[in-house]
Amino acid sequence: MSTTTSTTTAPAWHDVTASATDRAEALLTELTLEEKIAQLFGVWVGASSEGGDVAPHQNDMDDVVDLDALLPNGLGQLTRPFGSAPVDPALGALSLLRSQRRIAASNRFGIPAVAHEECLAGFATWGATAYPVPLAWGASFNPGLIERMSHRIGSDMRSVGIHQGLAPVLDVVRDARWGRVEETIGEDPYLIGTIGTAYVRGLESAGIVATLKHFVGYSASKAGRNLAPVSVGPRELADVLLVPFEMVVRDGRPRSVMHSYTDVDGVPSAADESLLTGVLRDTWGFDGTVVADYFGIAFLKLLHGVAGSWGEAAALALTAGVDVELPTVKTFGAPLAEAVRSGDLPEAVIDRALRRVLRQKVELGLLDPDWDATPEALRGVDVDNAEGIRGTVDLDSAANRAVAREIAEQSIVLVSNDGTLPLAAPCRIAVVGPTTDDPFAVLGCYSFPAHVGVQHPDTSLGIELPTLLESLRTEFPEADIEYVPGTTIDGGETAGISAAVDAATRADVVIVALGDRAGLFGRGTSGEGCDVESLRLPGAQQDLLDAVLATSTPAVVTLLAGRPYALGSAVTGAGAIVQAFFAGEEGTAALAGILSGRVNPSGRLPVSIPASEGTQPSTYLAAPLARSNGVSSIDPTAAFAFGHGIGYTTFDWSAGQHGPDTVGVDGTATLGLRLRNTGDRSGTEIVQIYVHDPVASVVRPVQRLVGFQRVDLEPGESVELSIHVPADVTGFTGRNGARVVEPGEIVLALGASSTDLRITHSVQLSGDARVVGFDRSFHPSFNEIARSTS
Repeated sequence: MSTTTSTTTAPAWHDVTASATDRAEALLTELTLEEKIAQLFGVWVGASSEGGDVAPHQNDMDDVVDLDALLPNGLGQLTRPFGSAPVDPALGALSLLRSQRRIAASNRFGIPAVAHEECLAGFATWGATAYPVPLAWGASFNPGLIERMSHRIGSDMRSVGIHQGLAPVLDVVRDARWGRVEETIGEDPYLIGTIGTAYVRGLESAGIVATLKHFVGYSASKAGRNLAPVSVGPRELADVLLVPFEMVVRDGRPRSVMHSYTDVDGVPSAADESLLTGVLRDTWGFDGTVVADYFGIAFLKLLHGVAGSWGEAAALALTAGVDVELPTVKTFGAPLAEAVRSGDLPEAVIDRALRRVLRQKVELGLLDPDWDATPEALRGVDVDNAEGIRGTVDLDSAANRAVAREIAEQSIVLVSNDGTLPLAAPCRIAVVGPTTDDPFAVLGCYSFPAHVGVQHPDTSLGIELPTLLESLRTEFPEADIEYVPGTTIDGGETAGISAAVDAATRADVVIVALGDRAGLFGRGTSGEGCDVESLRLPGAQQDLLDAVLATSTPAVVTLLAGRPYALGSAVTGAGAIVQAFFAGEEGTAALAGILSGRVNPSGRLPVSIPASEGTQPSTYLAAPLARSNGVSSIDPTAAFAFGHGIGYTTFDWSAGQHGPDTVGVDGTATLGLRLRNTGDRSGTEIVQIYVHDPVASVVRPVQRLVGFQRVDLEPGESVELSIHVPADVTGFTGRNGARVVEPGEIVLALGASSTDLRITHSVQLSGDARVVGFDRSFHPSFNEIARSTS
């Protein structure tokens, strides 16, 4: 497989006893310029030509890849061998096996490629489990559960030969009109960093290279428009947008980062050396690879106008710190070689990126002398019998579905309830609304069926996607269920509303099923490139909702959506509101279980639900002047705030033993909490810690989440907690640009949401202002002192 100049001594890069750095260096010295560059790009030979783009400006990049010409120099990456078209998983693994053998046999040193895939809400391939979207992960407030999920995703990917996953998204929601809100974990940096760390740990523990994205600022685009410029100050960048990446780089140990498409204050992320090298590597010590978002390097010329040629774009990106061009070769091929030969780019810049790429290939075992392209799923089978292995790989196992169901159940938020829920076996249920009988209503835009499958309508979905209507009929087998759609998701039709009203009038209870359809670049109401002008429900859904609420029938509003929407009359007029964020293939069963009471809801809002359609951009991380006041006629107060959610039991909160009222700026404050389940069924309370800084040297948010803990209690059971909050979590970027913990009063609050604070404790931080850095404490600790049942 490998050709060397010696017949007696194994090449140094095959020495498994040597360090990854030494092995990479040994191979680097043997490569020609063209062979070096070949390791720095991917190819996308499986990109679909049937239908719309699956990446921005895909059709603008019409270069034909000639593999026969490329492969003798080697290849860095294979782009989405499973995720570009429907393929049986076993046959996909076989195809990748053959591709890897061809790649290794074609170059002088037998170097295979890294194969990467999307895995935002599960392995994005035909037949793989569709888990809830990241916004639902945030709603679960359960890092351990998300780590279990991502380990399963990574294990499935690794079993068929994939090495790298393009997830998680760590963008902080700043404007809910942005189409990619569904891909985020929420609007709070701490929640995102904690859940994101768990996701990365799970994926990496399965042997998959996790890729943080989009670094950085993408979600803060002007007017919530995809790829729009970003205008944020250095303090918002440091204290909001960068924080989740900082947390996950340190505590999750990911091996890759993807740059953002956007420019921040006129500097595109793909060409920002201060960001990709200064912050990421020099300050945070990240030593993995930086990969391009799809076509992002070419965009330096095509969209940003900071490069005059493809070679200039390549040189800008490499100099900034981008190591790998994805999804396919455009600028890192001949234009890059010419830039080096002309003297416009030192070859040392190529070598710097190559060291990282080769070191990662060493760590993945791709340069081991016994490397075998055969993935785990195909070991022990006859790989020459393609039809014989069809259907032998299961990427949607019962164990996967069990985890997907658990996340769905824990992430659905009971937003309001006047006692209508749980439904006590009603005789007549009317179900109206466009997400009632739509199997796609539970899927985000990066699920395979919504992302790629829609371009192949003659191919089956590959997984079971029961509609809400089907799940309701299963959940309430004795009920007479009448279904009337009323309108479509975004068509604006109103002719069917009167029939929906008639059905509601005849029923004991009406379920109004509303929400989104995920898609790409305007082909949906949520998803990449599906930005909106306001947070009014799409189409005529608000008209349908208002008409049904005007009847005297108790109404339950359910939402299967990718973003929060203003709900108008439902806030006060609905008997109950249940919010699900694209809850995956087990989502409708989970939602039906919450309506029946089989499941006690425990989700909390990772994003605020607005009271008005037009108050964006808005976030709970608001300074005093960003809140309701007497000098503006616009009230941005949310209808339901970040962290809010209720269940079918009640909890009593009381203060426990607090620590001293004064601690040092390098010390730890202690809060005591007694929590008791006062209801008649088991339930989960999510204890949230917020910090308020009454006087600071710069303007601060009124409340900011700094910790949380899920607490499960049986009826009558109580628990006493001692919560230790390091002063480090109060830090912020001061006037001189350094992150500082300032002396003075800090108010710590324990609450059920950002606006429902049950216990507060004022602490005086003493001493001189203290600068903290990358090694600072991020998390409080929760210690259980006692548990009892009354």
